[in-house]
Amino acid sequence: MSTDAITARIYPAGILTTLSRLEVERLHDASRGELGGLLRRCALAVLNSGNDGDDAEALLQRFEDFDIEVQQVNRGIRLQLRNAPGSAFVDGVMVQGIRELLSAVIRDLVYFDTEISGNPATDLESQSGITNAVFEILRNAHTIDPAREPDLVVFWGGHSIERLEYDYTKKVGYETGLRKLNICTGCGPGAMKGPMKGAAIAHAKQRVTNGCYIGISEPGIIAAESPNPIVNQLVIMPDIEKRLEAFVRLGHGFVVFPGGVGTAEEILFLLGVLLNPANDDMPVPMVLTGPAESADYFEQIDAFIGLTLGKEAQDKYQIIINDAESVAQVMASGLLQIRSYRKKQKDAYYFNWQIQIQKEFQQPFDPNHESMAALQLHRDLPKHVLAANLRRAFSGIVAGNVKPETLKTVREKGLFEINGEKEIMQALDKMLASFVEQGRMKLPGPVYIPCYRVVS
Repeated sequence: MSTDAITARIYPAGILTTLSRLEVERLHDASRGELGGLLRRCALAVLNSGNDGDDAEALLQRFEDFDIEVQQVNRGIRLQLRNAPGSAFVDGVMVQGIRELLSAVIRDLVYFDTEISGNPATDLESQSGITNAVFEILRNAHTIDPAREPDLVVFWGGHSIERLEYDYTKKVGYETGLRKLNICTGCGPGAMKGPMKGAAIAHAKQRVTNGCYIGISEPGIIAAESPNPIVNQLVIMPDIEKRLEAFVRLGHGFVVFPGGVGTAEEILFLLGVLLNPANDDMPVPMVLTGPAESADYFEQIDAFIGLTLGKEAQDKYQIIINDAESVAQVMASGLLQIRSYRKKQKDAYYFNWQIQIQKEFQQPFDPNHESMAALQLHRDLPKHVLAANLRRAFSGIVAGNVKPETLKTVREKGLFEINGEKEIMQALDKMLASFVEQGRMKLPGPVYIPCYRVVS
């Protein structure tokens, strides 16, 4: 692979190879309008797939001359790339996996822009309208498979983890793959890559030829978490809330490895949804796991959940330490329960229509100084509202860590302030400090610079 910048013309893959003239025209026009900057950032992240680095601003600066243009040609569309990362090419030809991921970026960004957000028939203010939009994006990306049995395990965890934690994620993925289960992650490195790598080896041993490695991302963080090379189905959701709902609707079981604020956000989203009484009888297997050296991490997470959301939330998951085989067995057993439950309820295996996701978890949260300071974090709130607000607090910190526009705002206006009940704030401050100490929040640069201040 070359490390030099490359200028090339390529034809896209997948669904973009068969387009009507009207669709080609809309793709071309959208890529030249307001969507152009977003398309450029996401395309650059995908072209950087497999390379080290998790600083979105640094990536944009290193390839500040990079450009992508969607051109109309008789055969459909052609992509004109200028000064693209040479690592995406072998002997001048783009790596096939990267070509597919690049096509997925264009497909998803333009589809949402032209078919959903710009469609007067789409209601993005109602719960059902948002869920329908999530379904349509996933279906357009061909991740909705009516023939799929309940076999998709979602893995969450940090992109910045120790080697021994990464090796453990591979073991869990391997045991999961031996049971012929498929993998879905946030698509990046670390705990998102390890399970896919382990499962790929296990699938090869089991002669699984159609192994599914789904990566679900969103435009604001993809540059900091470029897709790992194993992802064979990439989906770009328009915002973090729809990304989280996509995980919950598409996945069948959930495994959580050690991570930072992004992982805490994912845990709180799922727990907040499961705390809805309407979901009480629904089987949703959830396991928090890591090597023996990570036991303290999960004790702290468990204690924080107990303090804020109570034993009812703690009962929604198991903690399994240093036992990859048991984790995979719990998932395999749980997915059999899901099959039985959905069959009885006459619900689809491939998309969880019945789970109730309250609007607090669906509405996009814009993290800025005013919205972060206004978050209510008190235990006298309904449990699901507190979970939603804690999730938003962590989401704001994620944005302050990785999203260039939020990083710029923090530099200009100072740190976000997070206010709330004294005991919750003390526990939150302690947990965030431990994330920093353990190197789970490295962004940006070699030394972590906080974007927040906890006020009690």
